[in-house]
Amino acid sequence: MENSENRRREERLRYHWPVWFSEDFNDMLAQGQMVDVSSEGAAFTCNADHTCPYPGQTITARFSVPKFETDNSFGLSSFTRMATICRVEDVNGFTRKVAMQFAEPLPFKPGEQAEDEIDVRERLKAVTI
Repeated sequence: MENSENRRREERLRYHWPVWFSEDFNDMLAQGQMVDVSSEGAAFTCNADHTCPYPGQTITARFSVPKFETDNSFGLSSFTRMATICRVEDVNGFTRKVAMQFAEPLPFKPGEQAEDEIDVRERLKAVTI
């Protein structure tokens, strides 16, 4: 059986920053923790309660992604995206991992900004929230 990591079209940026989401952004927002992001989608963890989205649901998500510059500095690019929930997996009795696909891709490929994943991890170490 082929690993899902091998089927991805682009590298994902793995980081742990907040993501806010809701089916209706005028309602109360739920908070999750970003796991990884690509230009076309993301995965995050959230509480295993009534606020957790379900497969097929459309949500609006607000999150920031580090954008690295050529001089080794970086800034945060903030996004609000409508997304469809592709998959929800139980992590434990209190947490679920949610995979979503954006309705509109990000303007850059977050996981392909550095030479390798080790470089990305080192650059993110100083700024992890």
